[in-house]
Amino acid sequence: MTSRTMNRLSVLFVLVCAAAVFGGTLSPEFYEWEGRIVGGQNAGSGQFPYQVSLRSSANAHFCGGSIVNNRWVLSAAHCTIGRTLANTRVIVGTHLLNSGGIAHNSARIVNHPSYNANTLANDISLVQTASVITFNNLAQPIGMGATFINTASGALASGWGQLGANVGIPNNLQWLSTSIITLADCRNRHSVANRARVFDNTICTLSPNGQGMCMGDSGGPLVHGGNQQGVVSWGIPCGLGSPDVFARVSSHRAWILNNAV
Repeated sequence: MTSRTMNRLSVLFVLVCAAAVFGGTLSPEFYEWEGRIVGGQNAGSGQFPYQVSLRSSANAHFCGGSIVNNRWVLSAAHCTIGRTLANTRVIVGTHLLNSGGIAHNSARIVNHPSYNANTLANDISLVQTASVITFNNLAQPIGMGATFINTASGALASGWGQLGANVGIPNNLQWLSTSIITLADCRNRHSVANRARVFDNTICTLSPNGQGMCMGDSGGPLVHGGNQQGVVSWGIPCGLGSPDVFARVSSHRAWILNNAV
């Protein structure tokens, strides 16, 4: 199956199941489904120095990511599966899409070997930059969470996703303070079909109605206690009061560190 066919099926899945991946390489006619955090706030310069923007060769943002070290960034597999190195660039060190930052070409894309495009299991990937990422006050790595957080308030999500299901993307990076909830609570709040995709190696957040992740936020970080706890994967678009689902970093930490070398 081609990546284009898979992308069309993903959009059909949105229409049928009212659930969506929050980013990825969509065909041009579905570009309006790519976007930003709903109900968030504008981030300031250097506020989220680990945040990166993954862009096409035409400089179009398609997913988020986070800096692991000076040659690797973490993202979601559904963002990078089927993409070429020439059509995947990493932009670091800016909170604005239209200015600032340093662009790095990609040298390697590593998708989790157990990623399942149908269920979004193990929705995690790594992108190696062709040049070294220089660290400063605008670009810094984020620690990889080693311990699963069952529940917590004050988790930080950031991204350039849509401000709403049918709203254009903002230029300024958005961020949101949200709450991590138990997997049991997460599953209970989803439909029977969707709760089957809340795996034991995921992590969920719940925000008030009108706040949450949206298309284009995929691959971006969920951070608590100074460490990344999740990678944006999927949810009910957008900010409608259902839990957002992330690949859990602590479950994949060994794979991340073993491959990001």
